[in-house]
Amino acid sequence: MKLLKGVGSFFALDIGTNAVRVVQLDKAGADVWNLKAYGYAGVDSRLTAADSPEARQKLGEVILTAVGQSGIKSTDVVIGLSAGKTFTTVVDVPTMPEAELKGTMKYQIERYIPSSINDTKVDWKLLGQSLHDPKQQEVLLTSTAITYAEDQLEFVEGLGFNVVAAEPDPIAMIRALLPNGVPDARLIVDMGETSTNLAITYGDAPRLVRTIPVGLSTLLKATVQNLNVQEDQARQFILKFGLAPDRLDGQVLRALDATLENFVSELMKSVKFFQTRYPNVSVGGIHIAGYTASIPRFNEYIASKMNSTVTPANPWQKVRVSQADQQKLLPIMNEFATVVGLAQRSGL
Repeated sequence: MKLLKGVGSFFALDIGTNAVRVVQLDKAGADVWNLKAYGYAGVDSRLTAADSPEARQKLGEVILTAVGQSGIKSTDVVIGLSAGKTFTTVVDVPTMPEAELKGTMKYQIERYIPSSINDTKVDWKLLGQSLHDPKQQEVLLTSTAITYAEDQLEFVEGLGFNVVAAEPDPIAMIRALLPNGVPDARLIVDMGETSTNLAITYGDAPRLVRTIPVGLSTLLKATVQNLNVQEDQARQFILKFGLAPDRLDGQVLRALDATLENFVSELMKSVKFFQTRYPNVSVGGIHIAGYTASIPRFNEYIASKMNSTVTPANPWQKVRVSQADQQKLLPIMNEFATVVGLAQRSGL
């Protein structure tokens, strides 16, 4: 989703449910960057969910703190748009020159987006020939409500920054988490505090993008209810002992059983939908990030249920990070998929 303004050096901003993250990268080569600066500031999830002027002011202060502590001097910024506030899909259109496609897409878009074109900001990107119909070509469509996009723009620019682009979080996530040179389709899973972004990619491009309303907070709630413990203790249990059947006598795993079954069921539904659309394309593996990578034995749980190879994905895999910064980032590194992906944008 592009906002057509001039851009030089920029940084990326991710306003998450429980933290604000900023990253600035320097391009060092083809798909290689150097970490120039980063910042992280925790925030109360009630603050990010609220819409009052007081809450916005406090959230603005957290953002300015994260930017200030990072040492970032640029005022140009790329922002993420919450997956819950955006719609992303891949559609087939007749094969034609891209110049001609630009002229016809504006008349076709309304068929595919779930809201009125007059109330929606839409962007699209040509992916190339359709994987299942050689007479068609595939287009990636992203959309969000104009009111939401303008509200985010006004809020961030009100802090003294110049928003040069905005992009749905799952699209940015893919850029950071998908390894180079993957020959087949891959499922990417990034669990946050309240929801999980997932995408199935092929040829370095998203072919399916979804958000599942299951996050760490969902796991905490189930643990609190089933083990009769306080939330802070539940968080400690999950992040320290995870899904290991031999830790705490497997109590955490049993407490989360129903929730995890539903979660994996949604992953399976996504793969099935993808393979219905692309019957000749196999999903060769699963890459996990966020809390799915931070919770011990989560990768083994998913692998056993889905009979697939599950690999923790490093958001920093294409970024050169100093030894000192690696040590500082270690406890939170899995949380940076969206903001690193935003910082890796090109062609603004």
